[in-house]
Amino acid sequence: MPILMQAIEGRRLDEHHGCPRVIVDHDGWRLACEALAAGRWALLGLWGDTHAVHMSVLDQPQANANKIEPNHNAHSQTDQSQSSVAVLSLDCLDGRFPSVGAVHAPAIRCERAIRSLFGLEPVGLPDPRPWLDLGFWGCTHPLGTHAEATAPTGAYVFLPAHGEALHQIPVGPVHAGIIEPGHFRFTASGETVVRLEQRLGYVHKGIEKLMAGATIDKASRLAGRTCGDSAVAYALAFARAVEAALDTEVPSRAAHLRALMAELERLANHFGDIGTICNDASFSIMHAQCGILREQTLRVADTCFGHRLMMDCVVPGGTTFDLSAAGSKAILALTEQIKGTFPRLVELYDNTASLQDRTAATGILPAALARTFAAGGYVGRASGRDFDARRRPGYAPYDELEFEVPVLTTGDVDARVWVRIREVEQSLRLIDQIVRSLPAGSILSRLDSSPGTREGFAVVEGFRGDVLAWIRIEHSRVARCHLRDPSWFQWPLLEAAIEGNIVADFPLCNKSFNCSYSGHDL
Repeated sequence: MPILMQAIEGRRLDEHHGCPRVIVDHDGWRLACEALAAGRWALLGLWGDTHAVHMSVLDQPQANANKIEPNHNAHSQTDQSQSSVAVLSLDCLDGRFPSVGAVHAPAIRCERAIRSLFGLEPVGLPDPRPWLDLGFWGCTHPLGTHAEATAPTGAYVFLPAHGEALHQIPVGPVHAGIIEPGHFRFTASGETVVRLEQRLGYVHKGIEKLMAGATIDKASRLAGRTCGDSAVAYALAFARAVEAALDTEVPSRAAHLRALMAELERLANHFGDIGTICNDASFSIMHAQCGILREQTLRVADTCFGHRLMMDCVVPGGTTFDLSAAGSKAILALTEQIKGTFPRLVELYDNTASLQDRTAATGILPAALARTFAAGGYVGRASGRDFDARRRPGYAPYDELEFEVPVLTTGDVDARVWVRIREVEQSLRLIDQIVRSLPAGSILSRLDSSPGTREGFAVVEGFRGDVLAWIRIEHSRVARCHLRDPSWFQWPLLEAAIEGNIVADFPLCNKSFNCSYSGHDL
């Protein structure tokens, strides 16, 4: 039994699959909080339920190897007895639970959201202000057992900042162009940012409420629309959680097609991000050229899978689209074109002194903070946190493929660009392997429709980082589903990274993080 499970005492639920779920008492909950505060575990997620709270934790080793070698023993990676991930649950019959955020800061916003959505009270929470609830829902605690109608609340109170010659700059929630809404409150001394405080929740869509009681098919469609630029990642996380709950084996061809879609999604988004970061540094030619590559990738996705964002292509049990010979040819033609164009753009980025002057040593995220907040994706990997869900906990077909996870340590805007660049190269490598060795066979398995309660958990690697899905199924319908975007643990780090930088560099830092509003707000 791994160290993670040795430390957890409680009642283990046999109906939960994908990782162990253990119901603990208050002492066990506090023990978990201490392990998080000491850095032995990482917080993957913290969410509410009708009369309980759930916390997903990851056993966090001091170091990992960068390279992922082929592993043909796929069963060993999904064996719950060897899981490095667990879900801890605490019953809150009195509506209260010991605050995780009191000792582990990454949990604070999660607990504020639990208060807003469920009305459960984290005892000792350092910041009791509402989160996600902006005061215009017309009711309190919409997911709890005691929802009450309310009138609009008063003005939100931002944290104070004290010092001479400080001034505040409010930005948003309405932004230029098609950017989603979010409010940023800067406190500055001259041009230097002393504090940034965010207020989010403007695009809360009630995804969890809409899923309650829905069919698996309807819930799958909702999951894929949680965050448009990560439609594949969310659909995949949801599908894998359902498949874990229902003990469904996905055909090998479908698993490879899913990975192909995920890597195309990663390519398109990384091209978009690299271009917009350069554009905010007034280097528009990179923006234009990366925009072309992004558009070409989306068009190939549409050609192969019937939708530019590949919505509704990944479903529980497999995929709804197969890859034709013409599709394979289109994808290989795309990768060859990118291999011929992208290196020249990388060289242009690397050799443009004015661009490097803006990105290097700007918006530095310290490695210690990245580790504390379990920052995923390029945000964490640019600051030395070597974590990729494709490798650990791992899932098919990545255990059969060769690729590397780029990790840097400088933690600045430049490092976050370079991680994206290296991930583009690795995605091209993965796509080539998948297309050239795509297994034959079916693309969809039938789901078990047996009665009773089943639960499932999954973590997959989206382009921003790890996307989490937890589901409870009762009589073939979704009773409860929680989705967690990597931005939950990245948004607070943007506040830290901008401190000490000038106000004019915020757009650059913001784009280098590219946190999701919609994925966060649910």
